[in-house]
Amino acid sequence: MTDTMTETRGLEMAGRFVRRVRERARRLGGDAGMTTSEYAVGTIAAVAFAAILYKVVTSDAVSGALQAVVERALDVPF
Repeated sequence: MTDTMTETRGLEMAGRFVRRVRERARRLGGDAGMTTSEYAVGTIAAVAFAAILYKVVTSDAVSGALQAVVERALDVPF
């Protein structure tokens, strides 16, 4: 499995998790505790996104591309 496929699968899993939590919260009824659960879901989603972003940025392809950009910028004649 490639890094891109792994990252896409991670985003899909995070999205499904968020939808399931929201659906369960709706079924409970009332607004008691909803704000806290919304913060928890948002935090979990943010952490999942940060982990996937870290994986993308530290992958060989992106790392090589960033290195090439920096090298090209340092080789510009003044």
